[in-house]
Amino acid sequence: MTINEVSLMTGLSQDTLRYYERVGMIPRVTRTAGGTRNYGEEDIRWVNLAKCMRSAGLPVEVMIEYLELFRQGDDTIPARLELLREQMTVLEEQKRAVEETMERLSFKIDRYEDALVTGRLDWDGKDKDRNTDTKRG
Repeated sequence: MTINEVSLMTGLSQDTLRYYERVGMIPRVTRTAGGTRNYGEEDIRWVNLAKCMRSAGLPVEVMIEYLELFRQGDDTIPARLELLREQMTVLEEQKRAVEETMERLSFKIDRYEDALVTGRLDWDGKDKDRNTDTKRG
């Protein structure tokens, strides 16, 4: 597949695909005799992994480290596992933070929706401990 086809398939720009390859987030893509990138199935799997990891907030450096460990062979499986576990912990913490923010927003939305019905904004009508903004809302 050409870089254009991979770009269309993955939603990543061609510049992003080139960047991922240049910095070592994905392995070097094989080239045709004319020098055009020719993505194979394995390349696509690496691109999809990089896309997934980046969308989850995984730092570029961690992805590079993961690829370097992969290249070193199966002796690095414990190190790769640890790296992924560490990232899972980071994601779990981020998820908790997002859930807390969503709960707070839900509370505020409920209060404002009630205000539209009653004509009065009341921060004490529900779990007031979830709102630390004072009555200014």
